[in-house]
Amino acid sequence: DVVESQEHYKSRWRSIWIMYLTMFLSSVGFSIVIMSVWPYLQKIDPTADASFLGWIIASYSIGQMVASPLFGLWSNYRPRREPLVISTAISVAANCLYAYVHVPHAHNKYYMLTARALVGFGAGNVAVVRSYIAGATSLTERTSAMANTSACQAVGFILGPVFQTCFTLIGEEGVTWKFLCLQLNMYTAPVLFGALLGVINIILIFAIFREHRVDDMGRQYKSINSDGEGSDVLDQNTEGSIDHVAVVALNILFFVILFVFAVFETIATPLTMDMYSWTRKEAVFYNGIILSVIGIESVIVFMVVKILSKKTGERAILHAGLLIVLVGFFILLPWGKKLPNIQWQEIKNNSIPGTAPSEMLAPFWSLPELQLPSNHTAEPVGCPVTQSWCLNTPMIYLAQYISSDVLIGLGYPVCNVMSYTLYSKVLGPKPQGVYMGWLTASGSGARILGPVFVSQIYTHLGPRWAFSLICGVVVVSLLLLEIVYKRLIAFSVRYGRMQE
Repeated sequence: DVVESQEHYKSRWRSIWIMYLTMFLSSVGFSIVIMSVWPYLQKIDPTADASFLGWIIASYSIGQMVASPLFGLWSNYRPRREPLVISTAISVAANCLYAYVHVPHAHNKYYMLTARALVGFGAGNVAVVRSYIAGATSLTERTSAMANTSACQAVGFILGPVFQTCFTLIGEEGVTWKFLCLQLNMYTAPVLFGALLGVINIILIFAIFREHRVDDMGRQYKSINSDGEGSDVLDQNTEGSIDHVAVVALNILFFVILFVFAVFETIATPLTMDMYSWTRKEAVFYNGIILSVIGIESVIVFMVVKILSKKTGERAILHAGLLIVLVGFFILLPWGKKLPNIQWQEIKNNSIPGTAPSEMLAPFWSLPELQLPSNHTAEPVGCPVTQSWCLNTPMIYLAQYISSDVLIGLGYPVCNVMSYTLYSKVLGPKPQGVYMGWLTASGSGARILGPVFVSQIYTHLGPRWAFSLICGVVVVSLLLLEIVYKRLIAFSVRYGRMQE
């Protein structure tokens, strides 16, 4: 029997919708600058290289990894409004800091690093959002609610680059307000807009959000986070231990899923600048459009898997998603004979890394794709000769890149929502704040290692090595899924209280 009043039902879903909004704003905070970090970093601090870009991207996830278990623990014992408001306020302040990283006369890259780390720390509220939704939905509502949550996250990833693309119309110079020491340009306007959205989110949390919990069968019971009314069905439905083998396995699988997508996000701008001789502004604009299309694709996928999971189950869909991601990265491997255009402006002292002296003595027309621009003051484009692999690695054709984008945009959302859904069902009706914190932390760890991994491997060894290693990681994750496949079942199903 479902014991829930109509008023409770409406209030519960209004609160869930506020959590959807919070998830959306969290992803916007990450994606609204992701395409412009590299050109902005080059603009404010010429000492920063591609390797440091990896740390800038990873700093967001370092902050989130530290904060997620803390906010998750906080939400287990105190009203969730507290960690939600505090975390969002931190993100607002960090976005304002990002808008001023151009002001110092030195070490600007470290100020940017700090700002992104604090934005990530504020994004630790994702654990609170997921744990609330898991506790406020029945087992039959869970997949749909988790899919909606991930869809809101995906919409944030769509609109973040769209906002960034729109703000490129302001230009790199923009408008300077001297009395505020603020340059409002294509790099700072997006984060200030993100700060405004954060303030709106805080107001809505105070005005609308309320604490609610139901058990796996949808029966209302008293939340540990509030003094609200509820029945005492909790005790009889939380008996039994959680399958920690399944929990650990899902954390590993989620790590892999976030790792490969972080690699994909991070490498997009440098890869296209190297392969297609795009300028900084072109790379931000075109990749913003591509990621926006992928985001739209992801939202459609989230809506489809809600229906499909009722027929095939979450485990089979997760397996299919990983296979699609594998194919997506396999397609991205370079092949053919055509080499990318080389950025020769960086040659110094007549030396090219990885080139023998005899090759240096060869006539310039025998070197691959030599292009010397007539205007030496223009922004240098092409694959930097300081990356020695540019001289012998075939270019990745634009058709390969687009095909890979489409497949990864299909596989990633499938894996993401199924991981969260299976994880929340395995944990059951017990408080999930800490567990969700660890899952978010594992995803954040992937976002730390992914950008660092790809920036180092890509810079020094090239795309062939980088994408081959990614394919190997996905294959290992598929083997792990096969091993634990039968253990990935709901808590209530495991103890015979419900049929699968």
